[in-house]
Amino acid sequence: MSGLRARLRELRRYPSAMIGMGMIGVLIVVALSAVVFVPYREAVRLWMGGEDVWAESPRLARPVWFNWLSREQAPPTLVVDSAADPETKQRVEYEEGEADVTITLGFDFPYDRFPSELALFLSGKYREVQPFAGLIWRMPDGREFHLPARAVGERHVYLISQDEEVRWQVGGLAPEVGLFAEEGSDPPRVLKGRYELVVEGMTFEAASDLDARLVVYGRVHGIAGTDHLRRDITIALLWGTPVALMFGLLAAVGSTTVTMIVAAVGTWYGRSVDAMVQRLTEVSMILPMLPILIMIGTLYTRSIWAILGMVILLSIFGAAQKVYRAMFLQIKEAPYIEAARAYGASNPRLVFLYLIPRVIPVLVPQFVSLIPAYVFLEATLSFLGLGDPLVPTWGKVIEDAFRNGALYMGHYYWVMAPSVLLIFTGLGFAMLGFALDRIFNPRLREQ
Repeated sequence: MSGLRARLRELRRYPSAMIGMGMIGVLIVVALSAVVFVPYREAVRLWMGGEDVWAESPRLARPVWFNWLSREQAPPTLVVDSAADPETKQRVEYEEGEADVTITLGFDFPYDRFPSELALFLSGKYREVQPFAGLIWRMPDGREFHLPARAVGERHVYLISQDEEVRWQVGGLAPEVGLFAEEGSDPPRVLKGRYELVVEGMTFEAASDLDARLVVYGRVHGIAGTDHLRRDITIALLWGTPVALMFGLLAAVGSTTVTMIVAAVGTWYGRSVDAMVQRLTEVSMILPMLPILIMIGTLYTRSIWAILGMVILLSIFGAAQKVYRAMFLQIKEAPYIEAARAYGASNPRLVFLYLIPRVIPVLVPQFVSLIPAYVFLEATLSFLGLGDPLVPTWGKVIEDAFRNGALYMGHYYWVMAPSVLLIFTGLGFAMLGFALDRIFNPRLREQ
């Protein structure tokens, strides 16, 4: 162990190893932050909630940092809520419980591009008779558009962008364009300034009330953008980090440790035990792992724990068995093994305290290099639609992007963000693994 620690201290001589360790450290910090600040149940709720959870998020919005790279500033999502700002609402009560409720939802729009959608969420409080609301859209240049009036239930969603009557009022343009365009501009140009949506409501009961929330959906959102279900991709990128590291680490530890123990036991006891291990290894070496995992995910289960267990099981009797066996055959004939036998050391003691510790230094670089391989395997399964349906992962983000035509529609960020994280993970572990290989492998040491 002292020799192992001395070799690990040599990592300071390799800048690539220090950079790799720094990259891995960043991934660990991100993984811990995701687990602490977005608990697992909350992450699953957000990812599986769909449009009900992300009602105020834009669909297919680019990351906000796209504005830094463009002269035209795209708008973020703007939300004006009368329930959150009581000053936007005025109420005038009359006899017999009737009242006029005027809600003025104002906002500034200094951006160069039109919003992506418009929606008004109305909520009425009543016992028998629903409140009634008329809508007026006021533009910075003084123009007004009267939107269709309506009765308001407990929860009413008015999708302004899909209203054909509004489209007709603005000259056939999409409502989210026509309600923000300069008069007479062709092609339409954004009219910057202050906009207002006035809700002129009437209630007919003493306990009745009316609230409104206007959502002007933007074209940029968050640091990673949104997908076709309005979900913030940041959630999947954050939680994909602990999932990827957990899967890679457990698969590497499990497969390496069990493979090493099985190889040591088979080599030490020899004869029928060694023969059985070698036959299983030879059979396992010709079995393709990925098709087997695809078959299990398709016919049996897509649980990440079941897939992890199968990955470890299929890796135990892999080609590494032959490598470990060759090492253990040399160590088995070493003089100190004969000395241990002479003073009566038991077989388990010889295997676990004399054989296995001798090969651990050689396994360290291989173990580090295996982690990104299993990370990419998990991403591959998720990309093929065989990942755990509950857990947001990098591979699942890429799958959703390809399935919904992200590249054809120009939403490159949707694919690039998880791909960059996968490359970042592989590069970090590869740089550290190569340095460890040069330290622990005498043939690769510099003279």
